Amino acid sequence: MITAPNIADLNLEYTLPAAFLALFTCFLLLIDLFVQRKSVTAWLTLGALGISFILNLFVYNRGGEAVNGLFIADQFTGFMNIVILITAILTVFLSIDYLQRTGIERGEFYSLLLFSTSGMMFMAGANDLIVVFVALELLSIPLYIMAAFRPNDLKSEESGMKYFILGAFASAFFVYGAALIYGATGTTRLPEIFAAVNDIVAQDSSSVFYLLVGAALIIVGLGFKVAVVPFHMWTPDVYEGAPTPVTAFMSVGAKAGGFAALLRVMLVGLPFLFLESGEASATSAAWQTVIAIIAALTMIVGNLVAISQTNMKRLLAYSSIAHAGYILMAVAAGGTPGIGNIAAQGALIYMLSYAFTNLGAFGVVLALEREDGSGTDIEDFTGLAKSKPLLAAIMAIFMLSLTGIPLTAGFTGKWFIFGASIQADLFLLAVVGVLTSVISAFYYVRVIVNMYLRDADGSRAEGLTQYVTYAIYAAFAGTLLLGIFWPLATNLGSTVALAAALVP
Repeated sequence: MITAPNIADLNLEYTLPAAFLALFTCFLLLIDLFVQRKSVTAWLTLGALGISFILNLFVYNRGGEAVNGLFIADQFTGFMNIVILITAILTVFLSIDYLQRTGIERGEFYSLLLFSTSGMMFMAGANDLIVVFVALELLSIPLYIMAAFRPNDLKSEESGMKYFILGAFASAFFVYGAALIYGATGTTRLPEIFAAVNDIVAQDSSSVFYLLVGAALIIVGLGFKVAVVPFHMWTPDVYEGAPTPVTAFMSVGAKAGGFAALLRVMLVGLPFLFLESGEASATSAAWQTVIAIIAALTMIVGNLVAISQTNMKRLLAYSSIAHAGYILMAVAAGGTPGIGNIAAQGALIYMLSYAFTNLGAFGVVLALEREDGSGTDIEDFTGLAKSKPLLAAIMAIFMLSLTGIPLTAGFTGKWFIFGASIQADLFLLAVVGVLTSVISAFYYVRVIVNMYLRDADGSRAEGLTQYVTYAIYAAFAGTLLLGIFWPLATNLGSTVALAAALVP
């Protein structure tokens, strides 16, 4: 006889940061029907995100499983929630005036944003492949709609449709991969998969083949979501066509959710998926080489193709692809036994640094964008130091941070990513990361050259409204704080123990 667990046994308090957002969004949809000024909906959204942030702090150091082990609230989940919530808050500030001046101000935009945010947070705490899939869809479906939120813009409609079609294929890959892993292990829960993998490898069972194929399909499904090569082709068109606040949101939030799931599946469920048994102390996981190759190709392709871009949104799209490669270095490093925690910490610090820097860069692009969507070419930045000297200086810092120059958040993130790769003996991958960072300086510095060394009157920055200014200043402060006072992030990240129980 099956007995249903009572509410106390479910430990739902551990899910409150994400569950609160999902529940509040349902009420927000009803409240918005009676709200004439959609800025009120925006402020209600900010209030909900703030409450979720506070709830996350309360459960950050408690740790525990919820819903019969389907969800886990550990420090990894808490840190990732901080990244996701900061991304959502800054996106709301970028959106308030943008939606109004482009004529697409609708309250459902904020509901979609909150649903997607809660999906990202559930992905961060997912302890089961089924939960990962449900959270992935909760993350993705609102983004498909948000990408096509400018109904009179053909590029926006195209981006939404392209994102939806390719996203559906990616979800199918993930489901098939999860089904194969279930067939091999008899479970979808990550800790139980870990235990089953040990037995399967030790017995040299034929189920290892299904595990390998399943892991490969999951990498394909999540690889699309984080935009790594060769699953990146949708990114430039979607980023260019989507409303700029949506582009900023998906460039950070979707990556955070995707990498959270990828790190959990690989470092918690499949860290000891070896091709040969009995060598756990001397062998890397079977998927490590594949991940390392994908990471190297992603960094190379993203940075090289970005050089030829003339539109800032497309340039930042390829930049985003390259940065996915850098974060993937940490995933690859986690395939070496004993490096899982170090790799997870490096990935978290990198994503926090990238969140501030990339959202700030998109904020400046949005400030220069006109109502019809023009004004986002690199040429539009020419002479910006003359017309808007402070904005130009801030954009220069963002570009230097994306390059990885010291005293910026970007340098802090890359320091820990490269350190994890070296400790995992992935020296060639670390060399590729350093060389591609040098290549990236070409197109990032080109923006600075246009702003300071080319003569023009400069943009009037029509989109630099009060709320956009707040978002840019907040991102700028975060970029400098994580670069100059880097222990702020490293002390927080150093307590994360994603794979503590998995060290041989």
